Amino acid sequence: MSKVFGYPGFNEAGEKVLTTYDNDYKEMMMDIRVFKMNKGDVKKLVKSGEETAVLLLNGRITIKWEEKEKEVSRKDVFTEGLWCLHVCKGVEVSVEASMDTQILVQSTFNDRTFDSKFYGPEDAPWIYSCKGKFGDTAVRRVSTVFDYETAPYSNMVLGEVLNDRGNWSGYIPHQHPQPETYYFLFDRPEGFGASFIGDEVYKIKDGSFSAIPGGKTHPQAAAPGYQMYTCWMIRHLEGNPWTDRIDDERYTWLYDAEF
Repeated sequence: MSKVFGYPGFNEAGEKVLTTYDNDYKEMMMDIRVFKMNKGDVKKLVKSGEETAVLLLNGRITIKWEEKEKEVSRKDVFTEGLWCLHVCKGVEVSVEASMDTQILVQSTFNDRTFDSKFYGPEDAPWIYSCKGKFGDTAVRRVSTVFDYETAPYSNMVLGEVLNDRGNWSGYIPHQHPQPETYYFLFDRPEGFGASFIGDEVYKIKDGSFSAIPGGKTHPQAAAPGYQMYTCWMIRHLEGNPWTDRIDDERYTWLYDAEF
């Protein structure tokens, strides 16, 4: 039986493995890794049968692809918007760090070819969600890099969520047939929260992740005093792409409730 939550660390090469096609989280149908790079490190990425997204979490990089080049920086995921490159199979990407840096790399199989796209903060702005609902206990900022609506050629969805301190996200409890992976960070290393996957509960720690099978409900909450970041990644199913969440009908009454 596949696992649904993990607490991985970085290995000696500065690589943190989340999901692969054959590890305990293979139901996610994606290869997802976080890389910790030192100043001067260069990482080359090219996958013959997979599309790939490279997301800057923090630091400063020069990223090159198809005779193009961008130099971008991000203090952290809590105070500055995202930079992300999305390429199809066979496109070589080079990432050079000019300071201590972390990047997240998300890949999945995709035979289609498409034009590479580089996303900046103006392409995926933070949008407040759930203001005025549930007594403002689920207020969060959501940034969608790409999904089926904006990138129907992709087999993936990529976005970021910032919980307000002590608040819920993914609320009300919801599910969808497509598998989804969350990678969590906190604004302080001792920060924590709770992840609800079906009827199971897991402690969220800085650098942990959830691997949510299709059909399982999955809200989460951050502890008071701590801001929680979630990188959310969904794998479309063949003939059944993710387009929206399916709320648990037992909780939909909350949309109209007064607090």
